[in-house]
Amino acid sequence: MVRSREIIPTVSQLTAKIKGMFESDAELQDCFVRGEISNFTHHSKGHMYFTLKDPQSRIKSVMFAGNNRYLKFIPKEGMKVIAHGYVSVFDRDGAYQLYVDELQPDGLGSLYLAYQQLKDFLEQEGLFDPQRKKAIPKYPRVVGVITSPTGAAVRDIITTIRRRYPAAHILLYPVLVQGPSAAASIAAAIAEMNDVNGADVLIVGRGGGSLEELWAFNEEAVVRAIFESTIPIISAVGHETDTTLSDFAADVRAATPTAAAELAVPNLYDLKHRVELLTARLHRAIEGRLRDGKLRMKRIESSIAFTRPTHQLHLRQQLVDSAEDRMQLALTKLVSSRSRRFSQLEGRLLRTSPVERAKRMEQSLQYLGNRLQRAAADLVERDQSKLDRMLDKLEALSPLAVMKRGYSLAYAGDKERLIKSIEEVQLGERVQVRVADGWIDCSVFGLEEEKQDGRS
Repeated sequence: MVRSREIIPTVSQLTAKIKGMFESDAELQDCFVRGEISNFTHHSKGHMYFTLKDPQSRIKSVMFAGNNRYLKFIPKEGMKVIAHGYVSVFDRDGAYQLYVDELQPDGLGSLYLAYQQLKDFLEQEGLFDPQRKKAIPKYPRVVGVITSPTGAAVRDIITTIRRRYPAAHILLYPVLVQGPSAAASIAAAIAEMNDVNGADVLIVGRGGGSLEELWAFNEEAVVRAIFESTIPIISAVGHETDTTLSDFAADVRAATPTAAAELAVPNLYDLKHRVELLTARLHRAIEGRLRDGKLRMKRIESSIAFTRPTHQLHLRQQLVDSAEDRMQLALTKLVSSRSRRFSQLEGRLLRTSPVERAKRMEQSLQYLGNRLQRAAADLVERDQSKLDRMLDKLEALSPLAVMKRGYSLAYAGDKERLIKSIEEVQLGERVQVRVADGWIDCSVFGLEEEKQDGRS
């Protein structure tokens, strides 16, 4: 069946109709939803976009900056939460989504979660570092009290300080201790007390209450003011079981306001008792010193220095005489030692004198010259003897000496070839004969070979 084109709705019209259906449902306009956060995005403009899901379904959600600025915790991926808001349709996408105006952790209070997250953040930054803690003065002149001017806490603090240590002045700085403006009031009071240096120690706190009532002391502004204070601070918030972030940042944490007052000032009665004990000890010490002094005086009065004063003089004279004798002996030994040393140095000086050295060198040179002459003469004599022996040997072995005994040598070829055999010459060949006193030219007229038995 075809409808007229005029009655067919557009996408926008259909979306608007669906949106109207959502907005007309009272339950969808004021509903709570439990789910797990996923796809969380914190936009630069402050809006938060995320999806709430369970194992079967999911729904897109948005929490605008005007609503999420009051959150006491920071939503994170995977966190289980309970969201309050209304369901409507986002016209542009045609998708329904949950517009969240309140958000709290599922199973864990939002204040406690905010407390734990801020505690972890400030602890990592070092605001709770024990090494940064300041010592509480033992005897403060002025005790500053930052708390509500009404209530049991301020009365307990004032009463305790006046009872324990009336010498201290109490400077009360009234502040708000709960409500939206309490944190700023407390932080400003701490800063102003530091600016004017109005106290030696500060007590910051209030009486007991619920977590919401004590929340001002968990605010970051208060914690940072306590950390930055140059005046030591005692935190006294609530009862002993209550623990706030201010307790961690303070220099000392007191279980109660009364305990804070006891930590801030000493007990006058304890001081008096201690002074009495010290006074008694001082008296005993003085009496002991006087007693020892009297005994010492008696010993001195009975000593020989008082009974026989000249005895000490005689002893000193003996000591002087003994010292004089020792000095004279030492001086004599010193002079003798110096004389011997002088003689040794004089002998060394003479031995090292240039004249003496020249004389010794001249004597040494003369001695060495004589030795050289004797050695040269001995060497010449030995060489001459050796030469004579060699000449005798040469004379004995010389051919001329043999020739003088009647022997001769025959040469051929103009005295170039010594004839050792008849086979080396021929008949008619000219030969030269060497005799002891000259040469004889000859011709070979005959050759006769000698037999082995010596016969021709």
